[in-house]
Amino acid sequence: MRQQYAVRSLFLVFCFALVGLGILAQMIRIQNSEQASIFLSQGDLYAGAFSTFYPERGEIYDRNGYLLAGNRTVYEVGVSLADVRDAESVAYILGTYLGLTYEETLNKITDSPKAWQYVVIQDYVDAGVVAALQQLIQQMKDVDDNRLSGIAFKPHYQRSYPENSLASNVLGFVTRDGRGYFGIEEKYNDLLAGNPVQVWVPNDPNKATEIPRVPNGTTLVLTINRDLQARVEAILDDALVEYGAGNGAIVVMNPKNGEILAMATTPRMDLNNYSAYFSLYNDGSQYNPSIGTAYEPGSVMKILTMAAALDAGAVTPQTTYVDTGSIQVGGITIRNWNRDAWGQQDMTGCLQHSLNVCMAWISTQMGPQAFYGYMERFGLGHRTGVDLADEAMGRLKTPGDSDWYNVDLGTNAFGQGVTVTPLQMLMAASAFANDGKMVTPHILYSMLRDGHQYNVPSQYGGSPISAQTAQTLNDMLANSLEAEASGALLPGYRLAGKTGTAQIPTEYGYDPSSTNVSFIGWGPVDDPQFMIYVWLQQPTSSIWSSDTAAPTFAKVAEQTVILLDLPPDNVRLTLSSR
Repeated sequence: MRQQYAVRSLFLVFCFALVGLGILAQMIRIQNSEQASIFLSQGDLYAGAFSTFYPERGEIYDRNGYLLAGNRTVYEVGVSLADVRDAESVAYILGTYLGLTYEETLNKITDSPKAWQYVVIQDYVDAGVVAALQQLIQQMKDVDDNRLSGIAFKPHYQRSYPENSLASNVLGFVTRDGRGYFGIEEKYNDLLAGNPVQVWVPNDPNKATEIPRVPNGTTLVLTINRDLQARVEAILDDALVEYGAGNGAIVVMNPKNGEILAMATTPRMDLNNYSAYFSLYNDGSQYNPSIGTAYEPGSVMKILTMAAALDAGAVTPQTTYVDTGSIQVGGITIRNWNRDAWGQQDMTGCLQHSLNVCMAWISTQMGPQAFYGYMERFGLGHRTGVDLADEAMGRLKTPGDSDWYNVDLGTNAFGQGVTVTPLQMLMAASAFANDGKMVTPHILYSMLRDGHQYNVPSQYGGSPISAQTAQTLNDMLANSLEAEASGALLPGYRLAGKTGTAQIPTEYGYDPSSTNVSFIGWGPVDDPQFMIYVWLQQPTSSIWSSDTAAPTFAKVAEQTVILLDLPPDNVRLTLSSR
């Protein structure tokens, strides 16, 4: 019997020993766990609390260091209910300084649920108002007057735009929830916003240095030239008034690398008051028509048609065409813009006089497969890939689409029945200024983070034509401008360019009295440094691009060569030959 009890006792001892070893092993595991190391490094659980810290949003600068978007400190003004000594005095002072009524302020303090320890009176209060409040509170404390006890201030950042509406269509805006909308603010929202960090905050103020620094969001440098942007916006605004246009857009780009130097549209908004968006725009496509609105461009499209035909060998500059004033394509009669017959013309003459009939003939000579193949390579019907939010695609109907008809081959050749954005046309035309290679437009120049700068490389979007074709077309367009003494000419500089007047389609066909006028041009022809697109919507002083968009282009070109410090051709060529 004793032996039996002894065995049982040994068994129990063994079991207790196993349990003890298990507890010991668990204690060692917990003490060496990641959670335990965090806990031990932060101290007593009841000596602080976990808080989420949001980084300061990255700033945005132009290429020359001008601040376009930054941050300013604002305050949340609240009341710590347990510390309130005199609710009436607190309500009166806060109501006075914050522009609130005494009654609504007092109700927030006295009618709050008992479980609440803190109530927000007003957020996003200007630092100047808070400074005045803090001074008053301190003055009362100095004389042992505690009637304003309980008022609390919590600083945080608010997005600030020192230039107000300048480049608003490029920048976009940030709402109070910290989210970016439109433009750069939306496209690069994650980079700009940075990464929130959850850290342990000790109650002991002596341990405040233990709070880790939260890295700011990434700072962005844009390709935009602030001074050129401002001048282009002013030129656009003046053009709308002078020509009675509804809205418009002007884009200036470096055709060598795709850097957008200026992008002006209307209407613009003060980004510090983003609620104005709802009164200015009916939908997001109107925020930046340069990339968001596709329209029928009219005769600026003829430069793509001519380039395609030259590259395919369908025509040469010396090819002649007898223009009788009309042509049949797909059983439909196509006529010139003035319904006249222009007789025998070479291909430069077809461009100079902007002959619809000649262009329709060229596209039929090429045939649908070749013509649309080139238009696809020029990027029509595809987004450019620009680093801005909400880019539209445009539309290029092609054979096989349910709404494509044979006549489209003729009308598409002069920019009717096809839609593009201004930036799509700039990207396509960059091939003419860049030895046949298209560049991808971009607005970001570099990123700054953790003391390092990361530059954004240029990207190419294909080579739709040869370098020889590009040179040939440049000369044809430059000769065309010079021959007609165009209002787009800039004394001292040889430029290439093309007008575009497009009737606006309606439910019942095209309205001959309402047009979109455009002009695309670049220079200097021998070494293009800038490319400009002008689009004015429905001008009333004249429906023709030559009277409206062309002189607007000349004004923009003049400011561009000044700010880019481009000397006249004869000076530049003389200096380069030395």
